[in-house]
Amino acid sequence: MCSNCIKKASAALLLSIALKRKKRKQKGKRIWSQLWYKKRNVLGQKKLLRELEFTSQRDFKNYVRMDKETFEVLLSKVAHRINKRDTVMRKAIPARHRLTLTLRFLASGNSFEDLKFLTAISPQAIGKIVSETCDAIIEELKDYIKLPTNENEWKMEANAFNQRWNFLHCSGAIDGKHVNIKKPPGSGSFYFNYKKHFSIIMMAVVNANYEFLMVDVGANGRASDAGLFSQTKFFKQRKENKLRLPKPELLPGYNEKMPFVFVADDAFPLMENIMKPFSHNSLEKSDIIFNYRLSRARGLVEKVFGILVSRFRILLNTLNFSPDKSTKFVLACCYLHNFLRKSKCETYFTAEPCSNVETTEAFETPGSQEKGDVLDSLSSTAIRNTSANAKHMRNKFRIYFSSVGTVPWQDKVYNKLVNKNANSNRQLI
Repeated sequence: MCSNCIKKASAALLLSIALKRKKRKQKGKRIWSQLWYKKRNVLGQKKLLRELEFTSQRDFKNYVRMDKETFEVLLSKVAHRINKRDTVMRKAIPARHRLTLTLRFLASGNSFEDLKFLTAISPQAIGKIVSETCDAIIEELKDYIKLPTNENEWKMEANAFNQRWNFLHCSGAIDGKHVNIKKPPGSGSFYFNYKKHFSIIMMAVVNANYEFLMVDVGANGRASDAGLFSQTKFFKQRKENKLRLPKPELLPGYNEKMPFVFVADDAFPLMENIMKPFSHNSLEKSDIIFNYRLSRARGLVEKVFGILVSRFRILLNTLNFSPDKSTKFVLACCYLHNFLRKSKCETYFTAEPCSNVETTEAFETPGSQEKGDVLDSLSSTAIRNTSANAKHMRNKFRIYFSSVGTVPWQDKVYNKLVNKNANSNRQLI
């Protein structure tokens, strides 16, 4: 065989080997991005949002839980924290789409895998975008949740409570809410609550305008309301007299000075500045009326929780995230709630003050909250030791609400309750 033929055969063999190696290498090579992700401008939410902005403002508001004007204000606040630069590899996702994606996640509660098909963004990238944007929302809106800083501001809150809910010298309502989470690895029963779910707790103080004054999120669901409350910054400030509450003042038509208080349910301790219902079985008329007036004011915090959950439906789900990330998402919802209440109160939620409500629900005798197997700390046990002065103040409120501080409809509702109980007793007999 001639030398030329040998060279040609060798070249053909080498070429064949090289092609086989190339095919083998391409076969095992991982693709860094799905091909349809590259068509984000066509398949993603960009065109949908543009269409909603100009043709259906109502649907746009439902999509992101705010109107276009408010959305632009929020975007201007957080854009500098979530903007990314384009690279030679790919174009960055704009801040507008990052914020929209995060708001849709909080509003719908859909998983990252579901949102992938709506946005043409990978679940891994969505998780990072949502986390970063929630951090930006919390940081930029941090001034939207804060306690009053002086006596005049506290008095303004108390006046609003009196006008809307007919409870004088009330500066806020306190309660806690469980947010279900998936059991964190290696946590045992640490997050297991008395409702037989794993959860973190959101402790909140709200004002008469359906706004949060204080939010403390992240405690394990095993803690009791009283135990958790004793560990909050709010309780420590109250204990050290750093809340700057107004000094006791005379109630209208009453000759005794009464403190400015917060209202809570039976799970919380009775203190000079924290009023709770009478919980014994033999209740007199004045006790029941006091419970009604207090429960009516305290029910506001439950209404706020209801509004929050209805607007940000992620809170209805069992969060499949770590406790830290779950805490971040809950806090972002709370800050957005206050931002929307202050920015667009008339469109976010409209509630008429229930000054003439005739209901017997608030008259029900409160029982002790089921706690399950809860190991309260020593400090939470200590705060249950009710002082004689706290009981004295509650009795003074009780007397006031049944005398000079009465409202026209409370006797009518009381009579309804008496008749209701009488009918129940007859059926039992």
